[in-house]
Amino acid sequence: MSGPTATPPPLSTIQDPRKQLEQRLALAGPQDTCRGIFFNGVLDAVRALAGAEIEARCREAAGQRRFIDFFSYPVSGFIKMSLTVVELLTPRLGGSWQVLRWMGEQSTESFVNTVAGKTALALAGTNVKKLISHLPTSYKASLSYGERTVTWTGERSGVFIFKRDFMPPAYHEGVIAKAVEKATARNVQVRGRDTSALDTEYVLTWDEGPGL
Repeated sequence: MSGPTATPPPLSTIQDPRKQLEQRLALAGPQDTCRGIFFNGVLDAVRALAGAEIEARCREAAGQRRFIDFFSYPVSGFIKMSLTVVELLTPRLGGSWQVLRWMGEQSTESFVNTVAGKTALALAGTNVKKLISHLPTSYKASLSYGERTVTWTGERSGVFIFKRDFMPPAYHEGVIAKAVEKATARNVQVRGRDTSALDTEYVLTWDEGPGL
């Protein structure tokens, strides 16, 4: 299992991602849920990278012995799991920001292997803008909270705005970058920053893939 995609650190690295997770955990309520597929994607990747013992500790932190992909679970469990993943994998991946970005990449890998994910990729093909335009809908189908919009700033650039989201910028940098790469884009750059306690924005740029 590979580590996170190499990229410059996010604009928000002044603040420790672990502290960001703790702050968000305090704001999450029982009505704020995410699909089990995201738990499973991260836990499977943790097992592949670090072994069953580390995975078991992360699963215990999540508060469930088993997650069903398309059932919904409190995001507070995902945040608690994330804190444990960061604690245990930072020595392997080089930093807490790198761990969170890696987690985001694994979440995307899990989603694109579902029927919904494969359909989204098939509809978008190699059209990066079309794929990105579908991302807010994919988020809405998977999470009970928040709003996400995208504004284009050029032919190969845009800004994502996230409102009321519970994961730090580094995580969604990984989600977005990996999704865009699936459309064969190259030199993908995603730079995230907090704009308030639960709001973030992501500046996205890319180059077209071969033959486009």
